Amino acid sequence: MKSIRLRNGRERSLLRRHPWVFESAIARGGADAGETVRIEAEDGRFLAWAAFSPASRMRARAWSFDEAERIDAAFFARRVAQAVALRERLAPPSDAVRLVHGESDGLPGLIVDRYGRTLVAQFLSAGAERWKAVLADALLQATGCNALYERSDAQSRALEGLPDVTGWLRGGGETRLTLTEHAWRFEVDIATGHKTGFYLDQRDSRARFAEWVRRLGARRVLNCYCYTGGFTVAARAGGASQVVSVDSSAPALAQALANVRLNGFEADAADFVDADVNATLRRLAAQGERFDAIVLDPPKLAPTVAHAERAARAYKDINRLALGLLAPGGVLFTFSCSGGIPVELFHKIVAGAGADAGVDGYIVERTGAAPDHPLTLAFPEGEYLKGLVVVRK
Repeated sequence: MKSIRLRNGRERSLLRRHPWVFESAIARGGADAGETVRIEAEDGRFLAWAAFSPASRMRARAWSFDEAERIDAAFFARRVAQAVALRERLAPPSDAVRLVHGESDGLPGLIVDRYGRTLVAQFLSAGAERWKAVLADALLQATGCNALYERSDAQSRALEGLPDVTGWLRGGGETRLTLTEHAWRFEVDIATGHKTGFYLDQRDSRARFAEWVRRLGARRVLNCYCYTGGFTVAARAGGASQVVSVDSSAPALAQALANVRLNGFEADAADFVDADVNATLRRLAAQGERFDAIVLDPPKLAPTVAHAERAARAYKDINRLALGLLAPGGVLFTFSCSGGIPVELFHKIVAGAGADAGVDGYIVERTGAAPDHPLTLAFPEGEYLKGLVVVRK
């Protein structure tokens, strides 16, 4: 087994069971892409078994901190079975579930979602790529499914020196599927949709939004970055009489309209705007528009801390505009899915936006990813999605 020796003092994160080893922490050693290596402290003490990635600044990702453990097919079968068993205990109110959530499930670089009887997987690290066939078999065995679609087309693959790969890895069938969430249904395309086809992490926030719309008797709702209309359907389910949904993707808007109709709501109460969100917010403000409830769910603006400053300005601008459009007593659901924007900074950004808009409000809830996207004690970076529910004074 090849070994990687760390520099003096760089073992502290691994002793806390944090799974990442960066290039700057390594004194010597190397291996092939995805190969299992023994990570050692400067004095030779065992720290972890990890997958090596020679093309990435994140040079190794830990599989296990148990020196006696063997990293083999049986190991991956156990890890996958543990992840699936957790979701069975959580029993989310949907037939679409995040089954494997990367580092949080002890499987760095592996994301797996289940849509009914179909699995969709992203192999995003050199280690996950090297063990792809073994992981695919373990997933089918643990779930009883017979079809697995690969969506290894995220930007992070390039950082690992890996090409994009998409298509059926096991079995086959239709890529357009219908999922059930709460009492709602959504059509997704696992081949072309964002991430693995749908934003499963916002499941609970969609339900909470419907509850707030109902509680406040909100009639006019604005859904920004609406994608395929998850929050639009939630708003209609909560009793909203008009929902304006904005996105810059015409195909996404077409699917959003289809999802509204799929759930039995009349399309004439839903306005779909194919436009830039920032420009639309400015136009609505200039027109003196007001809304009883607003959703801001932008795409990832800061993938790393290095992008945080620029992203903070963008987040502040859209939140400032949205707070100005919010009627007194109205509710704003505002989110950041950027790993480079921690919870405390996001709060400060929204607070600054309120000050610039001359608006104050109550933070009545904090939200995050649904429980099937778990956050572990040893891996705080897993808290990528954070949200605030703000009621305007």
